[in-house]
Amino acid sequence: MAKARKSVAIVSIEGTNCDRELASAFETLGARPEIVDLAQFTDEVGSPILRRRLEDYDMLLFPGGFSAGDYVRAGAIMAARVRSTLGRDLAEYLRDPSHLVGGICNGFQVLVELGLLPGRAGGRLSVPQACLTTNDSARFECRPTFVAWDGGNFDPLRGTRRGTVFYFPSAHGEGKLVLRGSRGATLRDLEDRGQVLFRWVDPDGQPAGYPWNPNGSAGNVAGITNPEGTVFGLMPHPERSVVESRRDRLVSDSEALRIRTGRDFLRSLL
Repeated sequence: MAKARKSVAIVSIEGTNCDRELASAFETLGARPEIVDLAQFTDEVGSPILRRRLEDYDMLLFPGGFSAGDYVRAGAIMAARVRSTLGRDLAEYLRDPSHLVGGICNGFQVLVELGLLPGRAGGRLSVPQACLTTNDSARFECRPTFVAWDGGNFDPLRGTRRGTVFYFPSAHGEGKLVLRGSRGATLRDLEDRGQVLFRWVDPDGQPAGYPWNPNGSAGNVAGITNPEGTVFGLMPHPERSVVESRRDRLVSDSEALRIRTGRDFLRSLL
């Protein structure tokens, strides 16, 4: 029997601008993506034909961009609107361990503002426990970047060797992860619970500072999960290394065989 194609809802509001790119990437991989305006999950939408329910989808993703102009803070307005319209439904959605919720770049910022990342047990929305703030360089950083899988609590990558390097391009101005609590202690707690998803590295897979770490996040953290591994977020863009990768122009042929791309990561989600 053929494996069912996973349905993916890519949530959009005004200002999100990586939704089509992400949808195209999943179409390439054989999934069934749909760009869904946030209003379509509510009674605000006029036609019942346009109405959508979270439970209609296997995966819910928040894409990159500048949702609602990123006024107040990056991702804050979209998070407030999600909380007010979808809060209970989203918490219920996450009670099913087969469901996956993710955020890329601005979407990561939204999930942090919702309190889903780093998150509390049970996938409950809460007050933010972290923030993604201005890069140390104080400017927008757009360049090829590499991350390494940290071997944490994330089932889609369970069979992947810890330290495996992925090529995901970066494009963000507010990507520095700052965790609530005493300096270093909260990060150690995340590490102990297996919540670090990716770390910034150089092409050789070694920890490295700027420019390989484009924002200055402590511990070179590029992505995290919630305690159950059912919610994830990362700052770089795996959807930008799916169809045609610049990886092969950045590294030698032998290194290219070792370094994976967004195609590999997004396929693992399916």
